[in-house]
Amino acid sequence: MMGVKAALPKYELYIYMAVLYMAMVWAGSWVFEVSTVNVNRKVFKASVKPGWHYFGRKMDVADFEWVMWFSTFRSHILFALSGHVIFAKICSMLAPQHRSIMYMAYGMMAIFISMGWTYVALILSHCILFYSISLVKLKWLCFVAGFTSLATFKVEPFISWQDGFVKGTFELQHVLFYGGCGFTIMRCMSFALENCDKKESNYSFLELLKYNFYLPFFFFGPVMTFDKFHTQANSPDLIRKEWEMWNITTQAMLHLGAIIIVDILFHFLYILTIPNDVKLLKHLSDWALAGLAYSNLVYDWVKAAVMFGVINTVSRLDHLEPPKPPKCTTLLYVFAETHFDRGIHDWLCKYVYDNLGGNHDNIWNELVASASTFGITALWLGPCEVVFVWSFFNCFGLNFELWLAKFFSLEPFASMEMAMSEAMSRRIRAIFNAANFWTIVLYNILALNSLDFAKLVAKRLLLRGFPVSTLSVLFVTYCGVQLIKERERRQALLVDPDPIPSPAPGHPPRAGFCPCRSDWPHPHRACDKRGAREGEGRVTSSESQNSLKFSIPSLH
Repeated sequence: MMGVKAALPKYELYIYMAVLYMAMVWAGSWVFEVSTVNVNRKVFKASVKPGWHYFGRKMDVADFEWVMWFSTFRSHILFALSGHVIFAKICSMLAPQHRSIMYMAYGMMAIFISMGWTYVALILSHCILFYSISLVKLKWLCFVAGFTSLATFKVEPFISWQDGFVKGTFELQHVLFYGGCGFTIMRCMSFALENCDKKESNYSFLELLKYNFYLPFFFFGPVMTFDKFHTQANSPDLIRKEWEMWNITTQAMLHLGAIIIVDILFHFLYILTIPNDVKLLKHLSDWALAGLAYSNLVYDWVKAAVMFGVINTVSRLDHLEPPKPPKCTTLLYVFAETHFDRGIHDWLCKYVYDNLGGNHDNIWNELVASASTFGITALWLGPCEVVFVWSFFNCFGLNFELWLAKFFSLEPFASMEMAMSEAMSRRIRAIFNAANFWTIVLYNILALNSLDFAKLVAKRLLLRGFPVSTLSVLFVTYCGVQLIKERERRQALLVDPDPIPSPAPGHPPRAGFCPCRSDWPHPHRACDKRGAREGEGRVTSSESQNSLKFSIPSLH
């Protein structure tokens, strides 16, 4: 197995970088031209609205989630989160030992004011139900109750019946209803399962309320498992680490910058509206279609990173360590690293995938574990044809990676790879990773756009565009994968640097030798750039790790 420390010549990486950037500019120019020329099409009128009139540009508003969070309801969200930050700061100063109770009190008050007492009663009824079930300490009963309760918010006529509990004219109420209920059930299941593992005693009902009614996580997530929340929220240590506030402020500014950049791009690239116009899509070039598919997946990652990032910034101010943001889509070339909601991902891995899959080395166990996990994911997203198709293909892709890894670990393939250089092994693997990258893109735009758009992109790139478009797009993706591998190589060397070679007996140390990698930027001007030898030792690469990190589009 090729290690992540395998290096390539500098000039080769520069070529890959130049090819990738030119291709991205080329594809972007196609999308920009299509957006500009077709702005007055009849299909565009519903989702392209007046924007910056002084620049003569209209804005793509096809994504209702983005428009809702950052335009229509931003004042409501900012008001509620700002109140929480101020309230939490006062509590941490006056009564830090009771801060988790104060968070709960503010959360219940905010939910009561915005949604009404019937909604609070509905949420409390679920909490009481799961707490009662957790006392029995039967995990299978917790799962049955949890998935049954979750299905009542995804299947008619139960949706309409429970929706009738909440009355009012608050415009955001419909979205908050389903968001709060869905995340409540996942949190209650986490509490119940953790209580089942607590053999000697039980967690109190108050702990469940403090966990569930923490306002930043209540409506929009992410889901933080109960064991982590309980430990962090009740920790008496409120001392900030060095540079922690600086890091929090920096992250907040980055999220604000991302919002501004997306808003600017929506005025020039109508990446969300164009895929809805089937007639227009048929007349686009292969490069324009490829650019649209890729940009839609990247945009969904940006949206998830910003939405969860804003909430996570608030929770970090409360001395919590929330789930990490999703990994950038551009850095994904294996299904085992693909996920958009790391909170749900952590929840499913902890309670389902790892329990059923063991060490994820057995083919049958892995199939059962991944199929069960994606079945639960389909229920979480809402059962429908597109979600079922998306779940099937992503589950297949995850298992197919394991099957291929098993197959190529057999003879004569293992001996063939060991006989070649690490650099050549990395190049061969990157070819397969490039094909896998577009498989991930095609599988996930099923849920982000439509089945018709995914079929059209696949047909143009694989059939009608073969061999010119197919091979050219594959080569550009190959260049991108190699740059990603180079980034992973440098990160691996930071964590586990190559050993410094000892000088031979009787020979003085090489003048100017430095443990820094010869191809890294560093301040040591006297470094001997021939000193560090590439590829010492073989380390299992990230593509061979079979931990489930699947993609969950933000369809909450």
